[in-house]
Amino acid sequence: MFGRFFVPGPVEVHPDVLAAMTRPMLHHRGKEARDLYARVAPTLREVFGTSRPVRFLASSGTGAVEAGIRALPPGRVLALVNGAFGERMARIAETCHHEVDRIEAPLGRIVDPDAVAAKVRATPYVGVLAVHNETSTGALQPLLPLARAAGEVPLVVDSISGAAGAPIDLDANGIAYACTGSQKALALPPGLGFAAASERFLALARQSTERGFYLDLLAYERDTPPFTPALPLLYALDAQVARIAAEGLKARFARHRAMAGMTWDWAVRKGLGITAAEGCRSPTVTCFELPQPLTGPEFVERVRARGYVVGGGYGPLKERCFRIGHMGDQTEATVEGLLHACDDALSA
Repeated sequence: MFGRFFVPGPVEVHPDVLAAMTRPMLHHRGKEARDLYARVAPTLREVFGTSRPVRFLASSGTGAVEAGIRALPPGRVLALVNGAFGERMARIAETCHHEVDRIEAPLGRIVDPDAVAAKVRATPYVGVLAVHNETSTGALQPLLPLARAAGEVPLVVDSISGAAGAPIDLDANGIAYACTGSQKALALPPGLGFAAASERFLALARQSTERGFYLDLLAYERDTPPFTPALPLLYALDAQVARIAAEGLKARFARHRAMAGMTWDWAVRKGLGITAAEGCRSPTVTCFELPQPLTGPEFVERVRARGYVVGGGYGPLKERCFRIGHMGDQTEATVEGLLHACDDALSA
């Protein structure tokens, strides 16, 4: 039954979207494929808040993150680390032969834009790397203050668990590059990465010596994918963007905020801690701190025994936390059912 899977990615996929994946194959450079690409484009641009094209890669969101980092010209980058996925961005940059400086914030907090501005003034960086929505802790980093702090330095944003659940506003915020994955708030099966880049960022990318081949962002600057796309996933995308457009993006954002608020209120009633600080909490995922001696893995299994799936804590939070992914096509009604199961698991 739909409405019982609340891992913070991959998320539950609506049956109509799954059914769309069974369409017959087609020529991925033919008219039918071009019509599909044209149908999905407006909603994807709205998700990113841009008039620029949104490109898709047959990869996880991590592939889209790496493509953005590889597009940076040689030099030193500044990585903003407030959780496991911020650190992952920093490590990707190191494997792409960038020297990396880090600004770190405690788990559940966000990076101070003033600290970013001070570092940028003192060092000639070629890029600033930021996670919009830190999936490991449920902390949401506001993007406009970061873009202002970065100034003329390109801001490269991982919004894998943010996009379609929280605004990105790439154009209005002056973000150079942003990307996401299919398996989070877009509520698609895993396997697609999406990316949007400013014109200026693409001009800088031409100076990069580490763009690679498959992840070369410039290769995707054409009207059809440069490599064979994952057609069944594009069929799912075709079906899902129609559903997103029918709901309306503002309504989708509001539903995500409402679902998040339900889980926060529930945590207060139950005396559970929330890892992300108040004022910077994610609308798509929340990390909860359990009372001792109950452990995260034990609680996850208790919930599973009641017919629901939630996520465990990530990294150093594994033993004392669990996470709820309240994103995608879940609703306040399905979240309410989950919270009843969590009540039973806590009182067992």
